[in-house]
Amino acid sequence: MEAHSSGASIAAGGRVVEPSVANALPHFVPLLIFPLVVCAAMYGGWWLAGPFVFFMLADRFDHLFGLEERNMDPATTRESQLFLYKLSLWLWAAFWPVAFVFALWQMLFVGRLSLWEIGVTAAILTLVAQTVFIVGHELVHRRALWERRLGEFLLASVSYPHYATEHVYIHHPRVCTPLDPGSAPKGLSFWQYLPAEVANNLVGAWRFERRRLTRRHLPLWHYTNAFWRYTVQILFWYGLILWWGGPVALLLYLALCGSVVFSMKISNYVQHYGLRRIRMPTGRYEPVKPRHAWSAAYKFTNWLYYNMQRHADHHTSNHRYPLLQHHGEGASPQLPGSYAQMNGMALFPKRWFETIDPLLDRQRAQFYPEIDDWSAYDSRAFAARPEAFDVIAEIHAAAPGLAGWINRSPALLDTLREREFTDLELPEGFLGDAESEAIARSGLARLYWTHELSLAEMRAQLDDIPVQDAGEAVEVALEWSNGKVFQIAVHAMRGSLSVSEATTALSRVAEASIVTVLSAVEEDFADRGVPEASGGLAIAVLGPLADGEALPGAELDVRFVYDGSPVRYYEALCRRVRKALRALSRNNLLL
Repeated sequence: MEAHSSGASIAAGGRVVEPSVANALPHFVPLLIFPLVVCAAMYGGWWLAGPFVFFMLADRFDHLFGLEERNMDPATTRESQLFLYKLSLWLWAAFWPVAFVFALWQMLFVGRLSLWEIGVTAAILTLVAQTVFIVGHELVHRRALWERRLGEFLLASVSYPHYATEHVYIHHPRVCTPLDPGSAPKGLSFWQYLPAEVANNLVGAWRFERRRLTRRHLPLWHYTNAFWRYTVQILFWYGLILWWGGPVALLLYLALCGSVVFSMKISNYVQHYGLRRIRMPTGRYEPVKPRHAWSAAYKFTNWLYYNMQRHADHHTSNHRYPLLQHHGEGASPQLPGSYAQMNGMALFPKRWFETIDPLLDRQRAQFYPEIDDWSAYDSRAFAARPEAFDVIAEIHAAAPGLAGWINRSPALLDTLREREFTDLELPEGFLGDAESEAIARSGLARLYWTHELSLAEMRAQLDDIPVQDAGEAVEVALEWSNGKVFQIAVHAMRGSLSVSEATTALSRVAEASIVTVLSAVEEDFADRGVPEASGGLAIAVLGPLADGEALPGAELDVRFVYDGSPVRYYEALCRRVRKALRALSRNNLLL
């Protein structure tokens, strides 16, 4: 093979580094950790300090060696010139299982190490195993089948082989969109990001395999399902640990795997934090560009981590290590430190936001000067309902209060797809005159919300929803009420309803939901077998609701008046009603 890409260009202003033995040797630095691990596992004591010193010196060496902003030219580099670079990667992949098994053997079977030495050795393995994801990640992207399978086996050693599916087929095509749980939006801390990311990795990989087999008209349990391989690989490691050390060793191994996955997720969080691909008018997202990944050009840690910090090129080209290109600040946002430093900072959200958010804002101003307001892209609503971006952006721009609603409860956006709402939203251009169209939309909304949807019709809608007790009636009335309130608010935001018309409609919504809950409470109370009482109970609603001028956040002010006996009956009924109304007003957009 003469060249890797006939049309490839050098990313960093023509600064070229030629592949050579001298340039390849530093890439063997990661292999130095293995003799240190072996000595630590064999002898314990002061030998345990060796691996820690190795990693602690990385920052020092970054300052000593500085930045590496030169690139190999993919267009002129021959495959044969890359052998030594690839050899360093293959050797790491080969040495890790051997060193890992040897260390576990020393810890669990030989019995030479004390309890504290076993704990420290486990911590060392956790540190070293972080590179498992780097090497495994690189290998699962390779064309050669044996390299991809080797990458899966490495990932299985830390109980995460499904990453091979999720990363390649979900993360890469969806990166920097809300469809990718691995791309954290601005303002989301690592601790908020972690649970959903771990869960979605497994669920996403499984769903992808299911869709792939369905496309091929194969059953879910067909032998080509990658999860069969993943299961066998994981069982190998767990069986080995259980055989050597029993249940206690298995628990130790689980803790080690959890620590490694935890550290990998920090890197994932850092690599794309806050970066977003713009949604185009067609509904598609802009192509992935170098601006959609944080990079770092530190020479030593790029040697140590096989150019992982050239992450921008990893997402925007078919280049693989060692041909990954460095993109400067003009093309890709640069981190103020190495990935290792940034990973540590990400554990402390306040410090992380104070450091990275200003850099993110500068990146956005640099690459997207036409966008002044990023709140819609950063919103929780966009993350939950990406298909509703246009209305989310409209709400964020025009009504910050409504934006708060949809970010707390993105499901509200689903009510805008109901016919009750869409039938009132006439299509753009149906009259050819914007003013006439606005008048027509306003007329439809006013007719529906002030005349057609009467209180009786609202009650009928609620009665059509089956409930079994007052508790369910409260839940149904709350969901129904919030949906109606949100629809009315959007109509008002768009000028289709005036303030007085909106308050009239909102008052009816409040009355319908309150009456529905009260009826359910009375039925529940009657079913308790309480002897019938003489007289009756009246409930008076005061304030804006009584005047038909309800606005979101209105205070629910009620008075109970009863006449009859026994008094205890009415006191108990009032308590039940008060409890139900409190539940109805909790998380209620109106009350």
